[in-house]
Amino acid sequence: MLYTLIGFLIMFGALAGIGITQPRGTSIKTWCYGYLAIAIIFDILVIVALLNQYSWLIETLLGLAAGAATGLGIHVAHHILEEENDEQDGKTKEKTIFGF
Repeated sequence: MLYTLIGFLIMFGALAGIGITQPRGTSIKTWCYGYLAIAIIFDILVIVALLNQYSWLIETLLGLAAGAATGLGIHVAHHILEEENDEQDGKTKEKTIFGF
């Protein structure tokens, strides 16, 4: 349980550090590369943990996943609020081919 909590705090702290809803002191491109690096490192750690059955690493990865999911939830909630504010202000965005 302790490793899970540590993993959560590490991931949530990392995402908060680079900015959950917008970049902090970096360009959008650098911010996106940061998120990509986090995802690739996470995937590699999952493979290592499952192949070697490191229970401490598996528990840490559960916490990391929870931290990432919390960060994603905050990010999505931010966009929902932005969309609601734009709709109330009368701004409408042209729909793309995928409807976003």
